[in-house]
Amino acid sequence: MVGMGEIEVWRIAVTPANSTAAESLAPRLLDAAEQRKAAAFRRPADQDLYRVAHVALRTLLADRLHRPAADLLFRQAACPGCGEPHGRPEVLCDEPLEFSLSHTTGLALIALAPVTVGLDVEQLAAFGAATATDIARQLHPAEQTELAAVAAELRPAATLRCWVRKEAYLKGTGMGLGAGAGADYVGLGPGYPPTPAGPPPGWTIQAVPVPEDYDAAIALRTDAPGPLDVTVRALTLG
Repeated sequence: MVGMGEIEVWRIAVTPANSTAAESLAPRLLDAAEQRKAAAFRRPADQDLYRVAHVALRTLLADRLHRPAADLLFRQAACPGCGEPHGRPEVLCDEPLEFSLSHTTGLALIALAPVTVGLDVEQLAAFGAATATDIARQLHPAEQTELAAVAAELRPAATLRCWVRKEAYLKGTGMGLGAGAGADYVGLGPGYPPTPAGPPPGWTIQAVPVPEDYDAAIALRTDAPGPLDVTVRALTLG
């Protein structure tokens, strides 16, 4: 079980070995809905990514909870905006264990923490100049000001950094993008000129080490000052 104050992020690369292991384990570990969702993807690469991510999630949670992976049950928490059950995913357990899963081409990340957590990972290749410009227009005005101060050639990477911070925070709150990407300020984080605004009260947001050409961030609901103590590990399936 994750102890109080311990935060883990697991990196799972979508390698041929992990894809083969996930395909073998999926019929035994994933529930019927998860297996249907995996099969619904048209591209084999998308099927592999989904299976690797969700087999890994069940494997890690089962290890922490000392329960069979196939027996784990999940639910959607109440949305903080409307109260309907389409908020953060939760595993049904009596332990102080929260999780967040994110994946993109070739890589999945899973965060485990004793309190509410959000996580996002994206691939830089998807954030070209045109995409970065379009996304920047949707951000909080203070974030747009920060991005405008970044050199043009560095702006796609800066936009990606802001975006993963934003997604991590919104996954943590359970709101998602329902209120729009410009509703809350999270900023670009260390290394960029800050505005007077700070991250949302009660949250800490910081970068997660990932391979080159990716960026990732984690958001944790905490009033503790200072950076989060995050342990990053790699997971191999099978």
